[in-house]
Amino acid sequence: MICFPNAKINLGLYVTEKRPDGYHNLETVFLPIPLQDVLEIKPLHFYDTEYELQQAGIPIEGKAEDNLVVKVFLSMKHEFQLPPQTIYLYKRIPTGAGLGGGSSDAAFMMRLLNEQFNLGLSNDEMAQRLSRFGADCPFFVYNRPSLATGIGDVLTPLDFHLNGYTLLLVKPDISVPTRDAYAEVRPAAPVFPLEKALRQPIDEWKRTVSNDFERSVFLRHPRIAAIKQTLYDMHALYASMSGSGSSVFGIFRTPPMEAAEVFKDCFVFQKKLQALQPTFS
Repeated sequence: MICFPNAKINLGLYVTEKRPDGYHNLETVFLPIPLQDVLEIKPLHFYDTEYELQQAGIPIEGKAEDNLVVKVFLSMKHEFQLPPQTIYLYKRIPTGAGLGGGSSDAAFMMRLLNEQFNLGLSNDEMAQRLSRFGADCPFFVYNRPSLATGIGDVLTPLDFHLNGYTLLLVKPDISVPTRDAYAEVRPAAPVFPLEKALRQPIDEWKRTVSNDFERSVFLRHPRIAAIKQTLYDMHALYASMSGSGSSVFGIFRTPPMEAAEVFKDCFVFQKKLQALQPTFS
C-alpha cells in the first residue's frame, strides 16, 4: 500500500507564552500544501527482523531507528502484533525547513497501517497516539486548515482555503535548529487576532500577519530575509517564513515565471493551490 504525505505551511506564527514545563504556547494556522513525499509498505518475508527501511530522494541524516516512520511502525507493530514490513520512503519535502515533513511521514505511516491492517482506529485515536512523536503530528491525521494553539497540538478546524492562488516555496541550503529559534523569541500575544486577520484580503496580511521567528532568524541568516524580500519584489501578495525556517513562501495571484532561475541555488516548489485529496492505494 502506498500514500503521499504532504507538507504544511504556517500562516502567522506567534509564540504567546513560555510554559512551566519549558515548552511554549503558540498561535498559528496550519495549511496543508501539495508538496508530497511517497511512503509505501510491503510485507517483509525475512522474519528475523522487524522492518527494513529503504530511502531515496532528499537524504535524511541519522540512523534508521531514529526516523519517525520507523518509530511509529514499531509502536504499532508491538501494539497490534503486525507482521514485519519493508518501508519505502521517497523524500521530496526538505528537512529543517519548517514544513512538517517528518511529522507528516509519521502521521501517514499510522494512517497507512490503520488502513492496510483494518485496525479500526478513529482519527482522534490516531492523533492521541501520534502526540508523543511530535506536537504537529496530529495535524496531519486530519490534514485540514486548522488554528493551532497550545504547543501546536490543540487544533480547531477552519473554513479557510487559498484555492486558486499560486504558492511559491523556496528553501535555501540552510537549516535552522528549532531550539535556537525559540531561544531568541520573546513571547507575546499577537497584536491582531490571527483568525480575524486571515479573513482580510491577502494583500492586507503583510501588515497584520507575521511570524515571531523571523526577527531572530533573519538576523542570523540574512539570506532567508533576502528571499522573502525577493518574493515581494516578484509581486507576491504575501510572503513569510514557515515555522521556524528555513523555507520561505509567497502567495501569488499570477504564477511567477522566473522562479527557478531567480532561486537556482535553492529548493523551489511552485503549485497552484487546491484542496488536497489524500489517497491510499
